[in-house]
Amino acid sequence: MDVIILGGGVAGVSTAIALKQNGFNVRVFERHKVASTIGAGVVIWPNAAYVLEQLGVLNQIEEVSGRPKAMRRVSSTGEPLGAMNLELINSQMGYESFSILRRDLQEVLISKLESLGVEIEYGKSVVDICNSGVDKATVCLVDPTGVKESVSADVIIGAEGRMASQTRTYVLGDNQPVYQGFINWIGVYESNSSELDTPLFDSSILDYWGVGERFGIVPVGPNKAYWAGGIASKDIGTRNPEHYKDELTSIFSEWPEPVRKVIEGTPVSRINKVYVHDHDPAEKWHKNNVIMIGDAAHAPLPTSGQGACQALEDAIYLAQCLRDHQHDISSAFEQFTASRFQKTTSIIMAARGLASSLFNPDPQFCHARNESSKQSDFTAAARGMAQLWGQGLPLTVN
Repeated sequence: MDVIILGGGVAGVSTAIALKQNGFNVRVFERHKVASTIGAGVVIWPNAAYVLEQLGVLNQIEEVSGRPKAMRRVSSTGEPLGAMNLELINSQMGYESFSILRRDLQEVLISKLESLGVEIEYGKSVVDICNSGVDKATVCLVDPTGVKESVSADVIIGAEGRMASQTRTYVLGDNQPVYQGFINWIGVYESNSSELDTPLFDSSILDYWGVGERFGIVPVGPNKAYWAGGIASKDIGTRNPEHYKDELTSIFSEWPEPVRKVIEGTPVSRINKVYVHDHDPAEKWHKNNVIMIGDAAHAPLPTSGQGACQALEDAIYLAQCLRDHQHDISSAFEQFTASRFQKTTSIIMAARGLASSLFNPDPQFCHARNESSKQSDFTAAARGMAQLWGQGLPLTVN
């Protein structure tokens, strides 16, 4: 079976690996001219670690990852709001959690795909998708010079992300991403010194909560951390990269030292600004011989912590469904959607709920939220996260 994958990000590359390992002929097209590393970093939670093991790359991931052991909530004034022992999640699910820069995750996945004989074809943007007969689908592509080409396959998989997926347009028509009312600045802090060896940056994820504002820091190694600072904003404004650092400094100038340190130590060239969108859950993910996966199908907010993890899960699920139903693509797609829709929808809605709490601009609400956090049962919360994230996977969730 010939398969075309549109998108060379985590969803597209991991799915290409899974399909190639199951004997499918795969081509991957990516609109960027080089590998994209949109997003500073991700936490590979145990459900995703399981997938990476199935893809044969977990050992390589371990070599370039951190090992977060706790997640600590702190107020914007430095008051502790509680902590979760991440080893509880790991032990319940049977795999470790890892923190990794997105560029390193991409590099590991792309290297594995190339070892299987598949090279990503860069600089190919999707112009149109259409059906070309009962058993084929066709995508029209254009390169940076304006040269167009049409390529057909038995299956087309859209993994172009949340913001401009031609596959989503083909499947659902005019279905736009939904702005969720907050902005994230994201960045990567790297130092040649031993600053991050101090207890200030141990193996804990730091999650700072303010009034309509949030700042998170995820250590990756002794000298590396990725971070995100967010604020509530009703409007989508302009982007001026030269001002990103000044904007952050103005907003977070009186926050605890770790926040100020990573902002100060991150070059402006390594800071990005994102007006955060997701998608309303849609039960339809496929049309004819075309299906969408990853953020194109079920984009959650970053407050889910599961965007890349769910994209990785899609890879092994879809490969299995296509392997089991090679002569009935419609059944393969229906089985895939049925197996993935409820879990991804639960994650989308939970992430919206958390975001609405974190970015609520009402001081009284935020005070009550913080006081509630101090009283939280983090053991029960860890159990709930493990149960949700482990759904549908052969993991031991206690």
